[in-house]
Formats: sequence, C-alpha cells, structure tokens
Amino acid sequence: MTDMDRDADSVPQTLATDYSVHGAALARGAFINTIAFFASNLRGIFTFLVARLLGSAVLGIFGLAWATMDLLSKFSTLGFDYSAIAFIAKAEGAGDRASSRRVMKTALAISFTSSVLLAIGGFWAVWRFGPSIGMRTEFVRATAVMLLALPGVTLYRVSTALSRGMTVMQHDIYSRGLTESFGTAVALLIAFALGARQLAPEIAAIAGTLASGLVAFALARRLFPFTPVPRWPSDDLVRPLLSSSAPIALYDLLNIAIMRIDLIMLGWFVGRVPSVTLETLGIYAAAVEVGSGLRKVSQSFTPIFTPIVARQIAAGQIRDAEASYGYLARWMLMLLLPALVVLALAGGAIMTIFGPAFHRGGLWVAVIGAACALNAFVGVGETILMIERPRINLMNSAIAFAAAVGLNLMLIPAFGALGAALGIFFPYLIKGVLRWVEISWLLEWRWPWRALIKPWLVALAPFPLALLVRFMIHGWLSELTAAALYLAGYFIAWRVFGLDPSDQAVLDQLFERKKALGAEQKVTL
Repeated sequence: MTDMDRDADSVPQTLATDYSVHGAALARGAFINTIAFFASNLRGIFTFLVARLLGSAVLGIFGLAWATMDLLSKFSTLGFDYSAIAFIAKAEGAGDRASSRRVMKTALAISFTSSVLLAIGGFWAVWRFGPSIGMRTEFVRATAVMLLALPGVTLYRVSTALSRGMTVMQHDIYSRGLTESFGTAVALLIAFALGARQLAPEIAAIAGTLASGLVAFALARRLFPFTPVPRWPSDDLVRPLLSSSAPIALYDLLNIAIMRIDLIMLGWFVGRVPSVTLETLGIYAAAVEVGSGLRKVSQSFTPIFTPIVARQIAAGQIRDAEASYGYLARWMLMLLLPALVVLALAGGAIMTIFGPAFHRGGLWVAVIGAACALNAFVGVGETILMIERPRINLMNSAIAFAAAVGLNLMLIPAFGALGAALGIFFPYLIKGVLRWVEISWLLEWRWPWRALIKPWLVALAPFPLALLVRFMIHGWLSELTAAALYLAGYFIAWRVFGLDPSDQAVLDQLFERKKALGAEQKVTL
C-alpha cells in the first residue's frame, strides 16, 4: 500500500475521530442556513402569482429585467458581500472588535452610496438610450424601473455578510426568507389591484428588496454596539478592504453574468430565432426559478463554512480545513443528488404549477437544475480560493464567462431554450475542473473522495426502478409517481446503508451538547 493510499484511507476516520467538533459547528450553522434556504424559496409564491395573474410573457420580461439588475448590483456591492465575511471573521478571531466595527462602517457607507448613484444613473441611461440600441419598449420600461431596486438589494447583501462574519446565520431567515418573500407577494397583489399590470412585478420587487435590506441592516447593526469610531475609516482599513474586495467584486460580477447570461441572451434572441418568443422566455424564466433552487443549497453551508475555514487556513490548519470540507461536501451531495433526480423524473409536472403551457419546460428545468447543482457543489472551492488567492477566482470566472457567451451564441440559434440551458452547464463544469487542479496544487490539498462515496451509492440505488416506472406510464401522473417512488427508495436506502461514522460523531457531539445544556439548566433551577 502506498503513502497516498494510506492517506486516502485515513480521511474518513480522521473526520470521525478528530474533527467532529468542527463538524458540529458546521452542522449547527448549516441547520440554521437550511431554514433560511427554505424560507428564501417562498419567493416562488411571487413567481407563481406573476405567472398566474399576468402570464408567461410578463414573467419573461420581469425575469430579464431582474437578471440585468442583478448583474449591475455587483457594481454597487463591490465585493463587500463576500470580503466583509472574511475580514470580520479574522478580526473576531483575533479578538479585535474595533476593527470589526470599522469594517461594518466602511462596507455599508461605500456600497450603499454607490448603489444609490448607480440606480439613478442606470434608470436615466436605460430610459434615454435603451430604444436607440435596439431594446424593445417593454424591456426598456421594465429594466429602467427594476434598477431602482439596487439600494435595497445592496443593503441586504452587505448587511447579511456582516451578520455572517459574526457567525450569526439566522438573520437571513427574517430579512430575505420572510420579509422579501412575503413583501414582494403582497406588494404585487396591491400593485395589481391598483391597475399596474405590466410593471407590477418590478414595483413589487422594489418594495420587497427595500424592506428586506432595512430588516437585514437593523439586525446586523445590533451585533456591533455603538462605540466611538471615526466618522470615516482611515486608509489603513479602506485600502486593504478595497484591495481584497476588488478582485472578489470582479469575479463575482462574472459569476452573476454566467448565472444570468442564458436568460439575457435568450431575451436578445426573442424574435430573431423562430422558436424563441416572449412566451418561451417566460417559461424559461420559470424554469430558472425552479432549477436555481439547487444552486441555493450552497446557501445552507457556505455562509458558515467561510468564517470557519478562513480561521483555519489563516492559522495554517490545512488538515482541519480539509476535514471541514469533507463534512460540507457530503452533506451537500445528500441534498443535491435526490433533488436533481426528482427534477429529471418530474420536471414537466413540477412546471405545470405555473400553468399547463409550462409543461414543455420540463427538460429545460432538468438541465438547469444539473448546472445549478454542479455550481453549488464546486462553489465551495471558490470559497477556499477567495480566502487565499481571490485573483485566481477572477481568472476562472473570466474563462467560464467567455465559454458561456460563446456556447450560448452557438446553441440558442440551434436548440432554442434548451441551448441556453446547455450554455450554462458546461461553463460550470469548466470552473469545477479548474478549481480542483488549483486548490490541489496551491494548498497541497487532499480531497476526501472516499468520504463522498456513500451519498452517491444511496442516490443511485433507487433510480433504476423509478426510471422504469417513469417510462412505463405516460403523462404527468407517471412523473409524479416515479419521483415519489424514488424519494421513498432514497430514504429506505439511507436506512440500509446507515450514516457515515463521521456524521454519526457529529450527531453525538450535537446531542451531547444538548444534554449538557439541559443538565446545566436543571442545576440552575
């Protein structure tokens, strides 16, 4: 047996025996973030209402306007929605609360000011020059109004980053999960009742994002009690913070561009390719809303992973960071794989929630789901590189963005909406391969592949029977039956195979902590 084999064999055991405390910390944070993830998916209520009340064409126009605003938001957040997490985590790890407060003040002041200026300037530029560059009238109106949501979006993202830097994960439940989800839905109904049809989704989004940003700011501000801090931070903080945030902002801009380029370019081909109409764009936008739920799975894990791994890498504890990744990757696969199979088996039936015409987006949502699942899983590598070598992430994103543009230009004219879905899958695959090679080389990272085998075995075990049922019966009923059969088989398979020893060790840590807290409360009483 070689040294490499012995190292590989030791990884799962190491995770189980030495690092269960780290795993328990990740599990507690991930549990809270999972609640936030499910709460954020309540935004699907808003998409459902737009599709049912206003139709697929209006949904498509809104989807394109939102994608454009989301892309431009990276010029207002300026990377602070990620860099602030690492800066605050490092300051708190060193016990320097004053620096944490200064990071908060700097990030909020710069980002919010830039968002207001960009919103005003963007509204004027799109309204004034949009028609002259060939934009359709409905796209011009929707995009110009949608840009007014930039201050709310920026305030939410940076404030949430401040909370996460303090390892407080639950704030996102209240700000985005509840306030934005229900706020946009209520605002849409009010706007619709008042007669705003075409622009009702954009007006509702502005109201919902602003409310979400204010709630996120109020919650984050409570974590930084008032103390005398200079009115404007000095250069010794601003310069390193901007220097670190700049490459993050650039590659995050490219990441959002990759994420949104399929919808934007599909909108550009409306009327230019026979199979691409406004209705097609609306159905594809709904497919993106459903499929991107798999991308959001990373929101359950990355926010708690970032501050923990930042402290471990800063302290030179690479083996600890590897162990933390081992837990995270396995838990993500346990969620991503069954969700992806369900989309593949019953994507069409799921899409009919928005209306019978949306059934033809079943294949599109399966491909989009695969792309988003891949992005969520390999996105953990981006977090590792962000801490040590953020400029490498910039290079990776630039390569993937160029691939996305080229692929969409070739595939959309040939395959329509399916080409757009394929046009984002392959760029994510390219980014994953690049990150795997770079992290292995730069950090001498040992990937715990053996610890990831069980989720794959469990996910594949019930798939053949479900697939057989799917093709033996026709119609949407067969899709739902196959998906239900698969999920039942998936849970049975976990009962048969059992949890990984390292996961069982994490559960022991969590329940021992609960028992200790219960005993302490009894003693106090």
